[in-house]
Amino acid sequence: MNAPASSLLDQDRFARAAWSRLAEPGDAVAVSLVARIGAVEALRAVREQAHPALERFAPRLGVLDVERDLEVGARFGARVLCPGDPDWPTGLDDLAAPPFCLWVRGPADLASGCRRSAAIVGARSATAYGEMVATDLAAGLAERGFVVVSGAAFGIDAAAHRGVLAVEGTTVAVLAGGVDRPYPAAHATLLGRIVESGLVVSEVAPASAPTKSRFLQRNRLIATMTVGTVVVEAGLRSGSLNTARHAAEHGRVVAAVPGPVTSMMSAGCHQAMRDGYAVLVTDAAEVADALGDLGADSATRPSEPARPGDDLDELTARVHASLPVRRGVPVERLAVAGGLSPAEVAAGLGRLELLGLAERHGEGWRQRRS
Repeated sequence: MNAPASSLLDQDRFARAAWSRLAEPGDAVAVSLVARIGAVEALRAVREQAHPALERFAPRLGVLDVERDLEVGARFGARVLCPGDPDWPTGLDDLAAPPFCLWVRGPADLASGCRRSAAIVGARSATAYGEMVATDLAAGLAERGFVVVSGAAFGIDAAAHRGVLAVEGTTVAVLAGGVDRPYPAAHATLLGRIVESGLVVSEVAPASAPTKSRFLQRNRLIATMTVGTVVVEAGLRSGSLNTARHAAEHGRVVAAVPGPVTSMMSAGCHQAMRDGYAVLVTDAAEVADALGDLGADSATRPSEPARPGDDLDELTARVHASLPVRRGVPVERLAVAGGLSPAEVAAGLGRLELLGLAERHGEGWRQRRS
């Protein structure tokens, strides 16, 4: 690459890093400006206060220090991903307000991982049932080659991340604050383990605090960078349903795990299924079937274990149902019990004897004991 082109890319990356500090995630004014004239020119327009609408960025512009943000990021091993980079997750481009850039920590390739991925989200105040299901789903998906994406929160998120790590799979944690700022603080060790083999991702600059609005905006990233979203437990006003709706609106698969009808933690899952935008799943095989490759990831339809006599024709089945378990009875009594002629009973008994389902006992017949 020639020097001028390289310089332009460096300027764009620098400007996008600046915008990750200047604007709140999803800010419509900033997104529109950057989309129209580019990140570099948009930053210049803010500095020159070219339009009254840009005054909202003036307070942060006064304290903006991109070099410091980059230094802090580098100290934590973070890199800046921009649209067009080889490891940029292209699903984010479907958003009306895509992130200006992503701050990323960890060795995994985000773009390739997202091509076979599943978001697992759910309640923070999860039940033991929900955490168990989330762990099993995440581990099963990781064993099938899926990258599992979640938000590192308490409850379902943490259970999903731990399930992947337990089978040495790859998991991605998307944060509402800076990638250098573990949140919740109690998950510092968990996030450290994720960074070793997976990724920790954020669209806001290092040291940024997680806020309520940033959590909601974070959900749109989880929903669109992945192939689909699985909701394990969620109340009716859960942020997890916000993630699921984002996924459905952008054409992603949405799945939900059923729970007890008496549990408010599963009420949101049940409502999503009733509303028709979520399919019911109960295990990793069913999630893979919904999100994976047609044919290769198809789940086997569950069925009851086969029992002796399942494939009998109607006449033979009636004879078999007439047979006693203990003492043998003669053909004439079996004919009365089955509503059949003696000849039909005799024919049926012949087939049952060959199948090992009937045997002679004394002067009559009974079911053969296993």
